[in-house]
Amino acid sequence: MIILRTSREIDLLRKANGIVAEVLTTLADHVEPGITTQELDEMAEELIRAGGGVPSFVGYQGFPASTCISIDEVIVHGIPGSRRLKGGEICSIDVGVKYKGYYGDAALSVACGELDDERVRLMDVTNRALANGIDVARAGNYVEDISRAVEETVAGEGFSIVRSFVGHGIGTEMHEDPQIPNFVTGTRGPQLKSGMVFAIEPMINAGTHEVRVLDDGWTALTADGKPSAHFEHSIVIRDGGPEILSMSANSSRSWGELAKR
Repeated sequence: MIILRTSREIDLLRKANGIVAEVLTTLADHVEPGITTQELDEMAEELIRAGGGVPSFVGYQGFPASTCISIDEVIVHGIPGSRRLKGGEICSIDVGVKYKGYYGDAALSVACGELDDERVRLMDVTNRALANGIDVARAGNYVEDISRAVEETVAGEGFSIVRSFVGHGIGTEMHEDPQIPNFVTGTRGPQLKSGMVFAIEPMINAGTHEVRVLDDGWTALTADGKPSAHFEHSIVIRDGGPEILSMSANSSRSWGELAKR
């Protein structure tokens, strides 16, 4: 069931996602060679709680940290730890927050130092895929229109779309209906209506779309070891078009600007 959110609920979702955006904006500025993923995670938890929220990832189906931090060939669900970032790597940060019973969720990939041309282009294509998916998230369209916009952005770039993980509805649960694939499945899916709230999150690999998961049951890597990028926003469908909820009130920088530092 897809729930149409009230103005009050959207205000709470905006607050939850605003905390997420503040955390991501701050963490992006601290991505540099030598910092550990654990240090970034601890910083995130402190910021989330200072903002009045609760980290929604920690404890979720046993996940042990407040953020997912995925480096280079790790697509998603990287567990923070003693790993130190190196120059030339992509650092993808995924943050979830619960605020007064409502959830926020967003992610971005950030350049650690100078990237090679392939990684720069991979991040640019993934960010554009997210922007194009959001642009068609309009009342009267269908979920498939979002999927097609993402897929068409990536087509011809020599990259592949991860199929094992997709976007989703979000509200009083972190994952709600509907699923939002980043590729065309052949079915239109639900029609979009004002008040629907979604997390759209393309994950794009430089090589194969195939995924392998480590024995920890979480860390998902590209099967061929090539890098991956991940960008995500939570949005609400409005009569006049989509509104991005996961925007920082204290920064005008877009995900693309934060990614490039």
